[in-house]
Amino acid sequence: MGNPQTDEQGRPEPPLVAGEADTLLGFLDFQRATLEWKTRGLDEAGLRRRLEAHPSQLTLAGLLSRLAWVEDFYFASGATGSPMPQVWQPTDDGSDFVRAWTSAGDLSAAEARDRWERSVARSRAVVQDLLGSGPEALDRDYPAWDGRARVSLRWLLIHMVEEYARHNGHADLLREAVDGQTGE
Repeated sequence: MGNPQTDEQGRPEPPLVAGEADTLLGFLDFQRATLEWKTRGLDEAGLRRRLEAHPSQLTLAGLLSRLAWVEDFYFASGATGSPMPQVWQPTDDGSDFVRAWTSAGDLSAAEARDRWERSVARSRAVVQDLLGSGPEALDRDYPAWDGRARVSLRWLLIHMVEEYARHNGHADLLREAVDGQTGE
């Protein structure tokens, strides 16, 4: 993808002219960088703050943890057929999905960010490895939902852009509640 330009928040701008894989990765990296920006500089209290007028348990720390789980579920596990990383191993009650949201409440700000960053790094490594097999990599299908279906790498990348974009909308509201910071 070359040397991408960044915006005033330090997010890499998606390429205006590029192949399909580079375009998809550009938009995914932009969305990942948006979540990083929305959680940047916050301590535990900021990351755990909820919207007061709304009964939701949603927090920025929970978003970091949820998106770390999603990265691992689709890329580190789904696209490789490997078990989920140890941090996400199911409990006896099968609540690994729910735990992705709630476990962030027990993490320091640094641990919450580190969990997410490690998952993103695993995902990037998996995607680069898969794309290294040639242009047909986007069309190749991989197991999803614990092997109950198959999806293409293209679908996985588009889904991740959608997943981040949706949750970044939540992050906008949560960050504004913490310190009034707004922005796209």
